[in-house]
Amino acid sequence: MGRLPTYHPMLAQLGSLPPAAQDDAWSTEMKWDGVRALAYVEAGAVRLVSRTGRDMTASYPELCPMAGAVDGHDVVLDGEIIAFDDAGRPSFGTLAPRMQQRNPLKVAQLVRAVPVTYMIFDVLHVDDRSVVRLPYDERRELLERLVTPGFRWQTPVAFRGGSRAALAASRELGLEGVVVKRRTSPYRPGRRSPEWTKVKNVSHREVVIGGWKPGTGRRGGRIGSLLLGAHDPAGRLLYVGHVGTGFTDAMLADLRERLAPLERPDSPFTEPVPREYARDAHWVEPRLVGEVRYAEVTADGRLRHPSWRGLRPDKEPGRVMAADVRIDLPSAMDDPGSATG
Repeated sequence: MGRLPTYHPMLAQLGSLPPAAQDDAWSTEMKWDGVRALAYVEAGAVRLVSRTGRDMTASYPELCPMAGAVDGHDVVLDGEIIAFDDAGRPSFGTLAPRMQQRNPLKVAQLVRAVPVTYMIFDVLHVDDRSVVRLPYDERRELLERLVTPGFRWQTPVAFRGGSRAALAASRELGLEGVVVKRRTSPYRPGRRSPEWTKVKNVSHREVVIGGWKPGTGRRGGRIGSLLLGAHDPAGRLLYVGHVGTGFTDAMLADLRERLAPLERPDSPFTEPVPREYARDAHWVEPRLVGEVRYAEVTADGRLRHPSWRGLRPDKEPGRVMAADVRIDLPSAMDDPGSATG
């Protein structure tokens, strides 16, 4: 059997729950707060690839035994790598130390301290056959037949209809939200489609780091806050705010180490940064992507009350767009009784 073809993951569009009258046409899955990964299982080995095409296999060795969970088939699976916090909830912050680590000794230590789980939600290829053109329902049935659940991987439940109840359950469980998927839709590699719509309980987004401000008091001698940006359609980096909360000491030390070689003499932003934040700023080449949680977006496009969540090495700086700054809440327009969390 030949080498498995390379795929790019299908992406979900931000949006609202389907109208109640159309709910049965959709399947609802929980949205997992982790790192997207395609798993290529071939000839008894597993290869994990990020959204940007980066090989992540060495970072997650506890997922390699998954090669024995597909009954000898060569397959391409789609899913999310997650880690659980002390309360048993998926936590991006808990996962963050695993995402960039490739040193075998440190990886082995982290496997024991911060084990991960692969949540598998789609199948793209089986042996010599691409299955991306099959409708969602058929791919889901095929996936559940193919994959035997293991200690570090599983196929989480999907709900046919009932999207409002699923969203309410996700909120009670402290999850990020849900993804509703049209049951007749094919898998569209590399495309963002409304046939997959993510509905969030909280608002968070990717940002590009364009600079940092020195800290004071307890943070003296370290990073006090980060200056954040996102791109407009012309590719210009716009200033969208600053963040000074949500950091652990380890995060601050890691950021300082990563930002030091990126320093530059002038601002990378195409518009002036407010004077109080530009004063004493250390500007950097906009190559690192992070993620923040925020309350709302102000009229001038700035993030209000952002809190740092961690670096996103799986995201490309040029794809972080200012137009994506929005509050992602479920809509009640089509159903007065729907949840609006």
